Amino acid sequence: MLRLITLTSALALSTAAALAQNIAVGVSPGEHAEIMEEVAKVAEPMGLTIEVVEFSDYVIPNTALADGDIQANSFQHRPYLENQIKDRGFDLVEIGTTITTPMGVYSDKLENIADLPEGARIGIPNDPTNGGRALLILQDLGLIALAEGTGLVPTPLDITENPKNLEFLELDAAQLPRSLADTDASVINTNYALAAGLDPNTDTIAMEKADSPYVNIIVVRKGDENQDWARKLVEAYRSPAVKAFIEEKYDGSVLTSW
Repeated sequence: MLRLITLTSALALSTAAALAQNIAVGVSPGEHAEIMEEVAKVAEPMGLTIEVVEFSDYVIPNTALADGDIQANSFQHRPYLENQIKDRGFDLVEIGTTITTPMGVYSDKLENIADLPEGARIGIPNDPTNGGRALLILQDLGLIALAEGTGLVPTPLDITENPKNLEFLELDAAQLPRSLADTDASVINTNYALAAGLDPNTDTIAMEKADSPYVNIIVVRKGDENQDWARKLVEAYRSPAVKAFIEEKYDGSVLTSW
């Protein structure tokens, strides 16, 4: 059967093709990847095709974005981006907030954080922002004290009180779930915990406070923040459909910012 294409329909097809947009968005494994797959479904009818690109660490997604290999990323919180810009000179900007994933303390050996023995080995992320975040959680739990003025990026060198003589093992964040056999406890980001089959609601022995400043964000190269595809990406992410997916899928272990 022949399809008759009139001048009007040809113009409509041409316009639709011109409006169609394709972008690649970098994410980390776990909830960031799973949520972005749902975002892609919402974005498709809006004329935006999203290729979801997973990265196994926290450094490469910003490098790939800065180099133009991807158009956006969605894996990091604001303090981490600020630290990356300071250290690496990236010309990147935030275009919208997404989710908060409270960090948890996990253990294969203990049922309660109060049971940490003298000289316990604690695994924490080895990047400055998430490592500092882990130490702040341990301070909130009363296990250590940190020097004043360290802000959101303290290091083990900033510990001023350590009554249990805890030993800190700094590892790549993605490796921390596998460190549980070698540590008494590890402070693990939710995305890596979920990817390893850990349940933040039932497997943690302590959790980060709900008023954490570590809300996650969507990031693009400076100059792209006003692009139509950037607006559609944020709109699709913050849609009712994606919010419902997050609330049903993660049952409170991942919180939306809208």
